[in-house]
Formats: sequence, structure tokens, C-alpha cells
Amino acid sequence: MASRADQLASNLSLAKFGQATELKKRMWFTFGVLIVFRFLSFVPLPGVDPTVLAQLYKQTQGGVLDIFNTFSGGSLQRMSLIALGVMPYITASIVVQLAASLSPTLAAIKKEGESGRKKLNQYTRYGTVGLTAVQGYFIAVGLETFGASAGMQAVVEPGMLFRLVAVISLIGGTMFLMWLGEQITSRGIGNGTSLIIMAGIVAQLPVTLSNLFESGREGSISGLLIVTVVVVGFGLIAFICFMERAQRRVLIQYPKRQTRQGLMQADRSHLPLKVNTAGVIPPIFASSLLLMPLTVSKFAGDQVAGESRWGDFVLELNQWLSHGSPVYMALYGFGIVFFCFFYTALVFNPEETAENLKRNGGFIPGIRPGKNTENYLDYVLTRITVIGAAYLALICLIPEFLIARAGIPFYLGGTSLLIVVNVTVDTVTQIQSHLLAHQYGDLIKKAKLKGRMR
Repeated sequence: MASRADQLASNLSLAKFGQATELKKRMWFTFGVLIVFRFLSFVPLPGVDPTVLAQLYKQTQGGVLDIFNTFSGGSLQRMSLIALGVMPYITASIVVQLAASLSPTLAAIKKEGESGRKKLNQYTRYGTVGLTAVQGYFIAVGLETFGASAGMQAVVEPGMLFRLVAVISLIGGTMFLMWLGEQITSRGIGNGTSLIIMAGIVAQLPVTLSNLFESGREGSISGLLIVTVVVVGFGLIAFICFMERAQRRVLIQYPKRQTRQGLMQADRSHLPLKVNTAGVIPPIFASSLLLMPLTVSKFAGDQVAGESRWGDFVLELNQWLSHGSPVYMALYGFGIVFFCFFYTALVFNPEETAENLKRNGGFIPGIRPGKNTENYLDYVLTRITVIGAAYLALICLIPEFLIARAGIPFYLGGTSLLIVVNVTVDTVTQIQSHLLAHQYGDLIKKAKLKGRMR
């Protein structure tokens, strides 16, 4: 009976999905944009020899470049038009948000509502262009000498013309990718930027798994270790799903109100505070701030190696900040914890929530409305954010540390798993919300028709 009931419920949900034409349009639009993103990742920069570049990448793969390549869906390996991905846009948005919280001028613009948000978005776009230009120039310079020690040359005709064309192409690719993300957010399903990052990670999953199993076949790693990696991966997915749904429910009491039957009844509700309020934003922000400068220093280090003290310093910096090193792990963990608290403070304002509760007559039992409620909410939010920050740091750092120490060619670590699971859960939740809104819309239409017939 239970299986039959579940089958009937699934058939009903599929029927509702088939009737939700607006939702289907949004989903097809999202799929189409992601397909365009994947096609762009195979379009190489003008003046770059893809065959030589692939051979050189196999010789120098490992560390930071492989992580960046995973986030970009293999675009960095192929040095495509979107080799930098959306990381410059994310870095620029971090700078603008930090500036808005520190600068009174930008804070006043932020309070202007929709017009202020458009101005800050415009500043973010300007910053994206600037960051892409700087990083693109260093990558172009590094490509000219990439493979010189092996007697190979990835660039057909090095020179200032190639650098100019490469910078313009990378700027155009990044800005177009940023525009695609905005289109997904407004006309599709889910957060566009997060979906593009997730699509890049999922696209690299078959390559990552094949490298892992190939290493096991060659005998470089044991079969037991491969099974352990797979089991730990599934365990992490289950733990991420559990923590993303965990919340602290604060009881809200409303004054007694008279019902239609003349009875006095008090209303109760709950204010849900998620343990991980910041979601997947802290790891993405921390990765963006670390990977982008490291990628530039990696290419710049190949250019100036041994030429001066600056070149030696860049090479030494790359060794300190290599994947799995203590300095890299410490900076990455600090970045996750910092952005977890920072983004939580951005998305949840205890003062505004306390004011809304006071305006509507609601209060927390045992806590006075107003300032006391604000302090209590801030206290509770800070405590659960400590748990959320520790959870994000452990999920992102422990697998990365184990993979780096064991030498496993498996770059889909905790950060990638967290992004994929979190974005998937958020997208499914939005799909369910659209289905629920469609169902309520049908009920309202039926109620109006019955009212007219009467």
C-alpha cells in the first residue's frame, strides 16, 4: 500500500510539473545557458596552439592550477575564452561588499533600494573588467614562456599583439559569462553564478573519476584507498545534506486575538535560523581570493624564474601556498570563517527583525521587545554561526588535506562537493516553490470561477 501511495504521489507531482509551463520555460532556459557555457569552454584563445598546450599541461598539472581548472570546467586546461570563469566577478563583488560595509558613501548608496543596488552592481562590473585585464595580462605573458624549458611553445606568435588580443578575449569571455549568470538568476532557476560554477565542477567529474581509477589500475594507489575515497565522499554528501537543513527555531509569541467564535486565542510561530545561513558563499569567496592571485603568480613565476630576487620570491611564494601546504590551509580556513560571519551579517539583520516583530506585536517569551530582542537574536545567531563556520571549514579542509597528503589524483574535494550539493538543494527548493505557486494559482482561479457561477 505504501509503495502504491508513493507511486501515486509521484505521478501527481509529474502531472503538476507537466502543467507548469512557466517552470518548464525557466528550466529549459537554464539548460540552454549551461550548454552555451560548456561550448565556450572549448573555444581557445586566438594565437594559442591547443595541442602543445595540452601536452604542457599534462607535464605541469597539479596543485592550484588543477583546483582552478576544476572550478572553470576545464577551461584553464584548454585556455579557452572563459579560462578565468566567474572568479574575477566574485572577487570584485567581495571587494564592493566589503567597501559598502566600511565606506559611509557606499553604505548610503546601498540604502537607496533598487537604484542603489544597480549602482553597486555597476561598480562590480567595472571591478570585474579591471581584475580580468590584470590577470589576463599575466596569463598571456606566462603563456609566451610556458614550456620554454621543454623546448615547446604554446603561443604561435608571441608579442604585444598576442597579449592585447588575449586580454580583450578574456575580458569578453568573463563579462559574457557574468551576463549569462545574471540571465539565469532573472529568467531561469537558481543562482546563475553558483550554477555555472557547479556545472564546471560536474563537467570535470568524469575526468576526475577516470584519473582516480586509472591510478588504481596502474598500481600507484591501492584499491582500498579508492574505496575509502568513494565511501567518504558519500558520507560527506549525507552530512552536508543534514547540516544544510539544520536550523535553530526561535519561538515567537503574538498577543491574544479574538476569533470568529468569540474566543481569545494566542498565535505562535517560529523564526527559523539556519545553522549555515551563509550557504555556499564563504568557500566560493575564499577560493576566489586565494586561487586568482595564486594563478597569476604561477604564470608570473614561470616568466621571471631565476631572473631576479622578485622571481625567486614568487617561486618561493608558490611553494608556500601550494595545495595542501599549512599556509594555504590556514589562509583558506580563515577566509571561510571570516566570510561565514561577514555574509551572515549581510543577509540577516537582528535590528530590523526585532523592529518588525515589535511592529507586528510579536515577542520572544521571556525577552522584552526592542533592543533586548535584538541582542538575543544576535547572541543566538552568533552561536549557531560558530557551528556553521566550523562545519564549513571541516568539510572544505579535511578532504583537501587528506587528498594532498595521500597524493590521490582526485581534485573533487570537500569544497567542490559542498558547492554541488548546496546548489543542487537550493535549485530543487526553488523548483518546488514554483510548483507550489502554480498549484495555489490554480486553486485561486477555481475559486474565482465558482464565485462567478454563484
